[in-house]
Amino acid sequence: MGDRVEETATVFVSYARNDQTTASALIEALEAQGYRVWWDGLLEGGQSYLPTIAKALEEASAVIVLWSQSAIASDWVRDEATVGRDRKRLVPLTIDGTEPPLGFRQLQLIDLSRWKGKVDAPGFQSLLRALSAITGQAGTPVARPSRRKAGISRRTALGAGAAVVVGGGLAAWAGGLIGGGAGANSVAVLPFRNLSGDPEQDVFAEGLSEELRSTLGLNPQLEVSAQASSSSVGSAPGANPVEIASRLNVASILQGSFRRAGEQIRVTAQLVDGKTGFEKWSQVFDRTQADLLGVQRDIATTVADALVSAISRDEDWHSERPGGTRNAEAFSSYLKGQSLYQSASGEESDRAALAAFERALALDPAYGLAMAAQARTLIVIANSYLSGPALADFRNASIAAARRATELAPAMPEGHAALGFVLAAQLQMANAREPFQRAAELGFGLAGILSAAAEFAANMGDFEAARRMTERSKRLDPVNPSVFRGAAIMEFAAGNYAKATDLAHYTLSLNPKAGNAHRLLGDIALLKGDNATALAEFRLETAKLSRLRGLAIAERAVSGQAAGDARMAELLREYGDNALYQQAQILAQWGRVAPALDAMEKALALRDSGLMLARNDPMLNPLRKEPRFAAVLSSVGFSTG
Repeated sequence: MGDRVEETATVFVSYARNDQTTASALIEALEAQGYRVWWDGLLEGGQSYLPTIAKALEEASAVIVLWSQSAIASDWVRDEATVGRDRKRLVPLTIDGTEPPLGFRQLQLIDLSRWKGKVDAPGFQSLLRALSAITGQAGTPVARPSRRKAGISRRTALGAGAAVVVGGGLAAWAGGLIGGGAGANSVAVLPFRNLSGDPEQDVFAEGLSEELRSTLGLNPQLEVSAQASSSSVGSAPGANPVEIASRLNVASILQGSFRRAGEQIRVTAQLVDGKTGFEKWSQVFDRTQADLLGVQRDIATTVADALVSAISRDEDWHSERPGGTRNAEAFSSYLKGQSLYQSASGEESDRAALAAFERALALDPAYGLAMAAQARTLIVIANSYLSGPALADFRNASIAAARRATELAPAMPEGHAALGFVLAAQLQMANAREPFQRAAELGFGLAGILSAAAEFAANMGDFEAARRMTERSKRLDPVNPSVFRGAAIMEFAAGNYAKATDLAHYTLSLNPKAGNAHRLLGDIALLKGDNATALAEFRLETAKLSRLRGLAIAERAVSGQAAGDARMAELLREYGDNALYQQAQILAQWGRVAPALDAMEKALALRDSGLMLARNDPMLNPLRKEPRFAAVLSSVGFSTG
C-alpha cells in the first residue's frame, strides 16, 4: 500500500485567492480521478508558507496554473508558474478566457472557462490527457459517495459524520454541524441599517436582511445564524463584530446598509472576519427600485463564494431563493405582511397581514413565498377568530393555498412547512408527516423550518428526530428563547422533566416574559406533587390561557374545589369553546374522567388544534386507559399501538 502512494502522481494547483471556489471544484474532480493534489489549503497552522510551497513545487509531478484576470495580477501565481515552466511541468488553464501573461504563452492553453464540474467535459478531458503526458500516469477514477438528494451536499454530510436515521416513518435527517467551534463557513447576517431617513423603510431594510439570511441558509455548505439571534445580538448597543461573532458562534459577520432616494437604491454590504474584525469583502450596489431584488442575488452569490472557498461548489444551490419574486412591489407587500403576522397582536393585524399577502400575489401570482404565507395566515385566522361557515371556508382555502405553494416552488421549504402546518392544525396529523419531512430536508439551514418540523416530530412521538432537529436549531439560533422553549416542551412530552426544567429556566434567562415557560415549570411541579411551587409558577405565567388553566388545577389542590371552580369559570368566560383542550386538561387533573373525555370529543368535533399535543401530554395521563381517549387519538391520526 505504501509503494502505491509513492508512485501516485502529485499535482500542484496554483490559483488566485479570488478563484478559490473554481480551484476547489477542480481539485475535487482531480482527486476523484486518483491524483494526489497539493494546494495551499493543505497548509496547517504554524507551517511556514514559503519553504512548504517551494518544496511542494519542486516535488510535484505537474503544476496546474489557473489563469484569470485575478491570477495574472498575482505575483504568487506568476512565481509558481515560473517554477512549473522551468521544470517543464506546467499545465496552463484559463478559467475566464484570460490569456496567460507574456513568458507563459508558449504552451497549449486549456480552456475551462465554461466548465461546470463534469468529468466528461472536453476541457477537463484535455487536462487529463495533458497530465498523463507530463506525469507518465493516467488518472485512475476512485469510487466517490453519491450526492444526497435531501438538500445536503456530499461533502457537508461527510464532514458532519453521517446521516442520522430516525424511526416513526420520518426520513433520514442529515446530521448538523454540531461542535464547540465556529465552522469556517458559518455566518450571521445582521439587520441592514436604514439610512434613508424614512422610518417606513425599516421594514424593507430588515426584510432584505432576512431574505439574504434565508437564501444563504438554503445553501447546504453554509451555516447561517437565524433571524431572531442575529437581530437581537446584532442590535445590542455597542456590540462589535468580534463580540457578535463570539456570541453567535460564527466565523463571519455580514452587515450592511440600505438607502433609498426616489427610485434610486444603494445597498452596501460588508463581510467581516469574526475573529479579527477585519473586512474580508465589501461592495456597493447601486440599483433602481425595479432591480432591487437583483442586489439580493448578487450579495448572496458573492458571500456564498467567499464562505465556501475551501469547499466544493454545490451546483444544486442558486442565489435566487425558491418561490421568490422579481417584482419589487410584490416583495415590499410580502415584507409588510410578514411584519404584521409576526407582531401577533390580534385579529386586526392578522387580517392586515393577509391583505398584504393577497396584494403581493395579485402583483405576482407565481410568488410562492407569499402563497405559503397566505396559507399560514388563513389557518391562524380560522382557528383563532372564526366559527361556522366562515371557519370552514378559511380552513379549505388554507389547504388550497399551501398545496398551490408547493406546486409553484417544489424546492421551497416554506411551502411544504405551510402545508404541514395547516394539515396538522386541522388535525390531519398523518397527512402532515410527509410535508414536514420534506420541509426539514429542504430547509436544513433554516432554524424556523427545523423548529416547526421538530415540534411536529415530537407531537408524533418521534423524539429522537425532534431532538436532532432541535439541536441544529439551537446551533443556528442560539439566543432565540422560542427555540429553547420548544425544546423544553419536547422534553416534557418525552417525560424528561429534569432536562425540560433546565431548558425552561434557560428560556427565561433569555426572555423573562417568555410565554408558557412558567406554565411548563408549573406542570412539572404538579406532576411531582409540589403544589405550592406549581401555584407560584402559574402566577408568573404571561400567557393568560395557560395561566388560567394552571391556576384552576393548582388552586384547587392548594385551596379546595371552590377555588378551582372559580378559575374554571373565568377561563370559560374568557375563552369558551376555544379552550376545550385546556378544559380537558383541567378535568383530567381533577380526576373527572368522563367530563374530560366529553371535552376531548367536543374538541375533536370542532377540530381544536390543541389536540395536536394529546398523544404525549402528561396532563392527560388520567385518561390514557380509556377507550374513548384512544378513539380520539386515532381520529386525529395518532397511532395508538
